[in-house]
Amino acid sequence: MRPRSITLALAAFLALPATASTPLTLEKIMADPDWIGPGVEAAQWHWDGRAIDFRQKRVGSDVRDTFRIASEGGTARKLDAAADADAAEVHYSADGQRTAFVRNGDVFVRERRNGRLQQLTRSNTAATRLQWSREGGLIWRQGASWYRWDGQLVGEAATPVAEERPGTPPKADALRELQLRLIDTLREEDRRRDALREAAETRQSDDPSRAPARIYLGKEVNIADSALSPDGRWLLVVTTAKADNPGQGGKMPTYVTRSGYEEFEDVRTRVGRNAPLPQRLWLAEVATGQVREIQPDNLPGIADDPLAGLRKAAGKEPLKGPRPLRLLDEVRWREDSATAALMLRAIDNKDRWLVTLDLANARLEPRHRLHDAAWINWSFNEFGWLPDGRTLWYLSEESGYSHLYTLAGERRRQLTDGRWEVSQVEVARDGRSFYFRCNRAWPGDYEVCHVPASGGQVREVTALDGVEDFALSPDGRQLLLRWSASYTPPQLAVIGSDGSGLAKLTDTRSAEFRAMQFIAPEYVRIPSKHGAGEVWGKFYRPAQLEAGKRYPIVLFVHGAGYLQNVHAGYPNYFREQMFHNLLVQQGYIVLDLDFRASAGYGRDWRTAIYRHMGKPELEDYLDGIDWLAGQQQGDRERVGIYGGSYGGFMTFMALFQRPDVFKAGAALRPVTDWTQYNHGYTSNILNTPDIDPEAYRRSSPIEFADRLQGHLLISHGMIDDNVFYRDSVMLAQRLIELRKHNWELASYPLERHGYQHPASWYDQYRRIYELFERSLK
Repeated sequence: MRPRSITLALAAFLALPATASTPLTLEKIMADPDWIGPGVEAAQWHWDGRAIDFRQKRVGSDVRDTFRIASEGGTARKLDAAADADAAEVHYSADGQRTAFVRNGDVFVRERRNGRLQQLTRSNTAATRLQWSREGGLIWRQGASWYRWDGQLVGEAATPVAEERPGTPPKADALRELQLRLIDTLREEDRRRDALREAAETRQSDDPSRAPARIYLGKEVNIADSALSPDGRWLLVVTTAKADNPGQGGKMPTYVTRSGYEEFEDVRTRVGRNAPLPQRLWLAEVATGQVREIQPDNLPGIADDPLAGLRKAAGKEPLKGPRPLRLLDEVRWREDSATAALMLRAIDNKDRWLVTLDLANARLEPRHRLHDAAWINWSFNEFGWLPDGRTLWYLSEESGYSHLYTLAGERRRQLTDGRWEVSQVEVARDGRSFYFRCNRAWPGDYEVCHVPASGGQVREVTALDGVEDFALSPDGRQLLLRWSASYTPPQLAVIGSDGSGLAKLTDTRSAEFRAMQFIAPEYVRIPSKHGAGEVWGKFYRPAQLEAGKRYPIVLFVHGAGYLQNVHAGYPNYFREQMFHNLLVQQGYIVLDLDFRASAGYGRDWRTAIYRHMGKPELEDYLDGIDWLAGQQQGDRERVGIYGGSYGGFMTFMALFQRPDVFKAGAALRPVTDWTQYNHGYTSNILNTPDIDPEAYRRSSPIEFADRLQGHLLISHGMIDDNVFYRDSVMLAQRLIELRKHNWELASYPLERHGYQHPASWYDQYRRIYELFERSLK
């Protein structure tokens, strides 16, 4: 039964006003966010550059509508399904006179001089990977096949198949050989069949009106990817071995179902049990069908084993031969089809190589190697060709931060530098400069920057603080911006590519939300006592602290592991931000940190958690508590912490590792044991359990559950297919066996990792509030 004091406090909290006329309640905060006003989800230039098409969620529905607004501003109008909206991803021909794009899975070409639109395909199989050739041809992929348009005819250009080439001799078999030796009729039938096949192949290769023959890779492989050269001559194929074991998956029960019976979903495998399958590269000449394997032996460092020491300590056999590889991104063919650029990554994710193809010899030509003793970043792997066809550009963290480089022959040039990051690169229409997203002023201030391709001064084009993404206009003279602010979901603006003439085009917030008066978060820098320099945070406090009063402290921990929440844009955690407003009005102060491992702060910050998750992050929060107690009248005797996913994991680490500091915590959809999480994320940071068991032991909260002293709320969706509900169940059993008190598990039968239903959001945050009220006050 709930204590009377908490019941009264909660009732007051739920009716707490933000202003006298616009009450903000917990129920309102956790309601369907449509009440805020759906933001702009995606936007693109109209083909003539005079208007913007953008997508927005329909209030009360999951349907998305497309609207059009003039580039100089005005009233947006909703487009019907037959309107001539192009696509966000538009490909320009080499001469700039035509564009190609995919709409509803079909390929379209538009003449820029008059707007004429030509539809090239009508199919239920979606087209992807469009690219123009220098001569004006267009290629794309549909299903397993590649197609090419030469300006008049659409034809199948290449189809790789995991089959043996017709006529390939079967494996030796004594019984078969005996039959053929003894039976003349069988031999004659084979001769005639082979002659027919050979004649058909000759007719096909000699007849230019027919599609080329299929590319045969053999029946022992699975085809993972392929890439056709723009002239249709060369096909690069990526395969995995058919016999490779992808690992044992799991089964997740679902209890509340439409059928009325328990149901089960297949879910991912665990770390160390499903390393990504190694890939092999093959180069095929389409006209002849000749296939050659491309060997990676000449990649620098490919035969080195970065984990040799750990492998030896674990009693494992050393690696032999080149490390297995995978293609990191799409292949980038040059428009003249003379070569292609590829980015390859070692499966252990300690090395990344940028290479080009020597087509004549089916060889890789190494152009750049990025090595990281921890792991290569999931982000900042963009690369491509400049229009001159000779110069490659790419992003690399080799300086400690993601920066932009060009490579022309042996000449390498670093175009940007400093303690800030480059992302979302777009080449100017004339190929002479780059635009990109940057955070030069401070880590959470994202703008559009510009730098000449030949090198020179980097300048900020925008001054909006929260640029989400951008797109160059068709003529290259303007930028379309999606920007946001702390309490403003993404909106549209247009600015000149030289930084002049900013025009904000939309404000989709509801009148009710605009009327609210929220606390503007203070962006603060917390001095580190643990070698981190400064830790950036968002601080929520009353406008005026009462003299002599000590305030209970609530710390928020963002999720995702590699995510940034201390920035000037609209946060993923917009509900939590409003919740922090209410906590402040109830007498708390709240601090939200970009702890070490967060995005936006460079390579060393990102990899600080290598082989020991939870340690540097906890140190950063302890420094935050010292700062709050020393400068903001925080009460270090009343400290609570909460967060979801990685934030839930960190809540456990705080309560279990420092029970003397943290009195209460709410762990939402938390990881309790990293051996249960996925391979792609976890193996980068902790390696794999078989060769680095110590990293998992010291990073998994369940190993330290015996130290719990404070008040703990565990909250988890029961159909979470990211962090399994099983994590929380395992910890619950551990706490039961340890005879621990003051903990509870709240389960949500219809929620996955990201909650969808307002009732669940409300129930979860009601419990969080009650936890802090009874344990911190």
